[in-house]
Amino acid sequence: MSIWGKVITALKGATNEVGESIADSNALRILDQEIREASDQLQQSKTQLAGIMAKQKLSDQKCKELKEKVAEYESYAMKALEQGDETLATEVATKIADYEAQLTSEQEMESSFASSVTSLKKAIADAEANLRRLKQQVDTVKATESVQKAQAACAAKHSGVNSKMATATDSLERIKRRQAERAAQMEAASELSGDTVESDLQSKLKAAGITKTDSDASSVLERLKAKQQ
Repeated sequence: MSIWGKVITALKGATNEVGESIADSNALRILDQEIREASDQLQQSKTQLAGIMAKQKLSDQKCKELKEKVAEYESYAMKALEQGDETLATEVATKIADYEAQLTSEQEMESSFASSVTSLKKAIADAEANLRRLKQQVDTVKATESVQKAQAACAAKHSGVNSKMATATDSLERIKRRQAERAAQMEAASELSGDTVESDLQSKLKAAGITKTDSDASSVLERLKAKQQ
């Protein structure tokens, strides 16, 4: 494959991915629109069914009227035969044959309408059942989608809270360390201050002759003489 062929293939792949991404992100909106279109088509089918049923009803009424005409003219033909007027009876029979031909044609039409009504009613009933199931499934999908979005939001918030808690914990530990260091410094300063006060006090006592002074040559000599004795 040439380099341009590969580029075109890559572009097609990217286009398909973008298309699928858009379809996925708008899946529920697309599904709602498809259900609305299916509902509209179902309503159109019901309208067509109503029209066919009306035609069937008119055709059935026409068949009844033609049957009545055939029966009426048959009685006329019988009377003409009873009167021995075969010519008139033949003319009436011609009329009966015409009515019967119309009746046959109308009955075929009425039968066709009836068959269409039966099949269309079944198709509409099946479509309505399927549409009800589809709507129920869509409601379930929407509910699941809402729950999952809520869960995702909670998870994101929880993650954020954990992150904030970790940051707060670190800050708290740093504060504790600073306080401990400050306390140690204050304690050391206090100890140093106490040592200085103690040293000053000892100096004052020595100067007043209350405590012994540090060792000198005379005191050492006196201690050695005492040992000789």
